[in-house]
Amino acid sequence: MALVTSGSGAGPVINEVEMNGGADPSATTVRATVVQASTVFYDTPATLDKAERLIEEAAGYGSQLVVFPEAFIGGYPRGSTFGFGISVSISNPKDKGKEAFQRYHAAAIDVPGPEVTRLAAMAGKYKVFLVMGVIEREGYTLYCSVLFFDPLGRYLGKHRKLMPTALERIIWGFGDGSTIPVYDTPLGKIGALICWENKMPLLRTALYAKGIEIYCAPTADSRPVWQASMTHIALEGGCFVLSANQFCCRKDYPPPPEYEFGGLGEEPSADTVVCPGGSVIISPSGEVLAGPNYDGEALITADLDLGEIVRAKFDFDVVGHYARPEVLSLVVNDQPQLPVSFTSSAEKTPAMKSDSSAKSY
Repeated sequence: MALVTSGSGAGPVINEVEMNGGADPSATTVRATVVQASTVFYDTPATLDKAERLIEEAAGYGSQLVVFPEAFIGGYPRGSTFGFGISVSISNPKDKGKEAFQRYHAAAIDVPGPEVTRLAAMAGKYKVFLVMGVIEREGYTLYCSVLFFDPLGRYLGKHRKLMPTALERIIWGFGDGSTIPVYDTPLGKIGALICWENKMPLLRTALYAKGIEIYCAPTADSRPVWQASMTHIALEGGCFVLSANQFCCRKDYPPPPEYEFGGLGEEPSADTVVCPGGSVIISPSGEVLAGPNYDGEALITADLDLGEIVRAKFDFDVVGHYARPEVLSLVVNDQPQLPVSFTSSAEKTPAMKSDSSAKSY
């Protein structure tokens, strides 16, 4: 695994969780790693094994925070149409899209569940804060989510992608305002948005209002223009931005006919790069500290000088001295949006489960 390193080293905050260990609270520099690597598609146990190897390697470089790409556990179904464009019939039980979804559903994970327990153990074993992109399974609906873990081996909570993009809406459910956390940690205030929801200015503002300092942006977007969005967010929020994407080739997915790539005209060769990465770490001043990397799987690592945050806020504090609340304001509905509720508090349904309070796991 290649190591890519750097050359150098307001308003009220919602304290989502209390944490007492895993880092020196007096430290002013944090070593952070974004992982650029591919899922072992349709093989969640093997993907977890790979994740542990990467976390161990990052911890060996002294990293205190490790951020994985969008959908690393469960996989990003790049190239799959799930039957749309093949057959849109809803009456044919053998429709290719339904069979593909069944396999994809099987590779997803329950939250909480045994895979979450294992990820928490990895964070505790290697003494890192861990931000992990997963495909979350709740019943028969899937969500693109990010899970947060601390160095004491505790599962802290999750963010569910609020707005899936394009064909993602066929296979993923929609998150709500109850899972937009920012965690007050000894490393700084950490939160995450996923891929194109980073383009939603009101959603970003919600994180800024919670005091985010280390802004994680797991993504599946490898286009050069993505770098402009990440730089803008770093400048706008006065925060560090850590964007992690997968690097994967056609051979990282199952071969046809088990898995077929659509929209490319013809089946790509095994060595065709289908996602070239572009993972990057950017400072609050807009300086690229590490990356973007388009060369292969890599650990992109930088030392974050937390003093740079307050220096950036001197010029521009988007929810502080640069705000005009008497003209422009934002109201966030942070209550779970449940499809079914019961008047009796004694009755609970799976849909009512919520870990937005970030209890220790």
